[in-house]
Amino acid sequence: MSEAIERFFASLPARAPAVLRSPIGGTLRIDLADGNRTEHWYVTLAPGSARVRRQEDRPPDAVLTVSTELFERLVTGREAGLAVVLRNEATFGGHVVLFLALRRFLPDPPGVRDPRETAREHVRRSA
Repeated sequence: MSEAIERFFASLPARAPAVLRSPIGGTLRIDLADGNRTEHWYVTLAPGSARVRRQEDRPPDAVLTVSTELFERLVTGREAGLAVVLRNEATFGGHVVLFLALRRFLPDPPGVRDPRETAREHVRRSA
């Protein structure tokens, strides 16, 4: 398991109050596949909170399956979550809202700028 992935999961509870403001609830299991070995991470999301565990007593509401290498690229901003699912490099099943909420925790790729800020700069230069 890479240090970047460990840091990502460890950071979720502290970051949740700022990221999860909408009504959401459920458990997402993230399966990280590496050859013949798969690690399971359970992320339970609720408004303003996230809990991360390695085991869960009940079935998850959704499952994201992705290679460990690709997940590291996701958590470091080198790949976009929706893009890897659309390219069929990762699979997702269950309540899609949980995947969309997880995406909010992922960093933007390097060099990506908020289009609103770009528009504001354009207006300032034009004035």
